[in-house]
Amino acid sequence: MEYPVPSALEQIRRALAIPAKKTESRLVRHLSVEELQFILDAPSPLDPDGIRDRAMLHLCFAAALRVSELVGLRLDDVALQPQACVLIYGKGRRQRFLPLWKETTAALRSWLALRPTACAPELFLNARGQPMTRAGFEYILRKHVGRATTRCPSLAAKRVSPHVLRHTAALVALRATKDLRKVALWLGHANMQTTEIYTRVDPSVKLEMLESIVAPKLRSGRFKATDKLIASLRPQTFMRRQ
Repeated sequence: MEYPVPSALEQIRRALAIPAKKTESRLVRHLSVEELQFILDAPSPLDPDGIRDRAMLHLCFAAALRVSELVGLRLDDVALQPQACVLIYGKGRRQRFLPLWKETTAALRSWLALRPTACAPELFLNARGQPMTRAGFEYILRKHVGRATTRCPSLAAKRVSPHVLRHTAALVALRATKDLRKVALWLGHANMQTTEIYTRVDPSVKLEMLESIVAPKLRSGRFKATDKLIASLRPQTFMRRQ
């Protein structure tokens, strides 16, 4: 607003100088690796819907996708040869190329072999052959989380959303690389400050810092017990009191 309305420049700057309201900063919700695996294993690999769902869940986690990025993927955005990778359009239409694990590639190949021929260019389709929607994927995720909960009871206490899968992927990447910049590139963050929220969740980052610091020494000392205290601890004394 500063450039289109120069006359309001001073008023705009005063407004921008107002400190932001302090809000509670909570740790991001995420899953353990074991909980995630139960969810990925929930779709049936024997029917078309299960094969599609497995490919969606694997890709959502592997590429740490926002739900809008997942349902917005088109066939042209996926390349399986020579190196499997996917082109993601993130916030602000920022693009990023991400390589894929062979497991995710196999899941995508299985889905593409069954994907019905349709006019829609999107990668994932619903049962009517139309592009998968945000609400549709959220429903699919809830369904498979429910199935996984029967085998992994700890999931019952967690609210699992598509963004929880993204948070989980970010933490797995941070633990593996110990490099916040690489995690930011993987997630498509424009600002590193956004990625720093994951350092508050992962204790290994703090542990490395703790191990690099020499702890202050404790002054050595000796506990001096009085004769009365020693006498009270002798078995004979104890038995007489009984």
